[in-house]
Amino acid sequence: MKAISYSAYGSADVLEYGERPDPKVGPDAVLVKVRAAAVNPVDWKAREGYLQGGLEAVFPVIPGWDVSGVVVQPGIAVDEFAVGDEVIGYVREDFLSRGTFAEYVAAPVRTLARKPLSLSFEEAAGLPLAGLTAYQVLHRTLKVREGDTVLVHAAAGGVGSLAVQIARHSGCRVVGTASARNHEHVRSLGAEPVEYGDGLADRLRELAPEGFDAAFDTVGGEALRVSAETLAEGGRLASIADSEVFSYGGRYAFVRPDAADLAQLAELAEQGIVTVHVDRVFPLAQAADAYRLNQEGRTRGKIVVTVDWEG
Repeated sequence: MKAISYSAYGSADVLEYGERPDPKVGPDAVLVKVRAAAVNPVDWKAREGYLQGGLEAVFPVIPGWDVSGVVVQPGIAVDEFAVGDEVIGYVREDFLSRGTFAEYVAAPVRTLARKPLSLSFEEAAGLPLAGLTAYQVLHRTLKVREGDTVLVHAAAGGVGSLAVQIARHSGCRVVGTASARNHEHVRSLGAEPVEYGDGLADRLRELAPEGFDAAFDTVGGEALRVSAETLAEGGRLASIADSEVFSYGGRYAFVRPDAADLAQLAELAEQGIVTVHVDRVFPLAQAADAYRLNQEGRTRGKIVVTVDWEG
């Protein structure tokens, strides 16, 4: 099969497009014919070796954890999915090797859910990792509830935009940081936009004088510090970007594959409660360019790579 792979840690220049062996399908997995795979910041961080302490690489590595596609072969113990089923998945193992930037991926059923019919394959590929991150942080880590005032950083980004929609659906008031060019987009998602930069803490206090009940940091650094400063008494803080969150009494979160959570997200998408904005689409052979664009950190929504199939 055709795939993107790398044989050493490094920049996007280490990514190669070429032939790789077809995946072997275990008893509790299905073979998915990949239609689209989304790029996430964690992908380039893994490729550059930043995750070596927790996720070792077994080279050569096919990157990517997000996928949408069609089941072409169920494992012998699988009765959840059949040939022809359209699925989405956050296909992460505890090591780096067998990712989704390929024509096929063997996906354990614990990582999959049925694809929302209302989403294209490109949109659906952008839902699993970012959506699960937002869903799990809001509901399990921050435990948001109706009436909370919630701060979401990078509210126009992949995780942030989904966090805004999920928090709003939970009955929360949401304030989201974003660059000025993305303020209208953030409003359309249901949040009150605030611009990054000097004076952010003062601008946040003007909007929420009594502080935030919960703050979701997706950026780290100054954004994390400001989040801690503007929390209400007893407010909850979580970060997916900076382990310094512990020093502020908050919690660090790393998304887990969870079929039930993913099915809940798919249902929210099917109902039109959650939408996925696709910023750019690249063919599989140009995945390195997709990674370079993602690493710039200025896109709105998701960057997606597609696999072309005849017929």
